Amino acid sequence: MRIRLKRVYEEAADEDGYRALVDRIWPRGVAKDKAKLDAWLKELAPSNELRRWFGHDRERWAEFSAAYRAELDETDGQLLEALREHARHEGLTLLFAARDTEHNNAVVLADYLEGDDE
Repeated sequence: MRIRLKRVYEEAADEDGYRALVDRIWPRGVAKDKAKLDAWLKELAPSNELRRWFGHDRERWAEFSAAYRAELDETDGQLLEALREHARHEGLTLLFAARDTEHNNAVVLADYLEGDDE
C-alpha cells in the first residue's frame, strides 16, 4: 500500500496516483480547476466541531487523533476500502491545507487506512 501526504498547495506529480483532498473546507487560494484532484472527500474530514476544537493545537493532538479515528469508524466503509484499493494499485495521495505537516487529519487518515489494511 502506498499512501503519500501532500499539501494541496504543492504541485501535482505523476507519482501522486489518485489525488484526494480530505479537508472539509476548500483551501484558500487554490482554484478548483487547477487543483488536479480526483476527489474532494469532505465526508472523510473531521466534523466541524472536532476541527474547531482541535484548532491545530499540538497539545490536543492525541485527543484529536482518537476522536477523529472514532468518527472514521462511523464513516462509509466502502469509501475507505476504495481508498485502500487506490493505495494498493496506483498509489494514493491525501491532500490537506494545514501548514503543520505532522499534525493534521490527513496524517490520522493515512494511519487509519494503513492500520486497517488486511
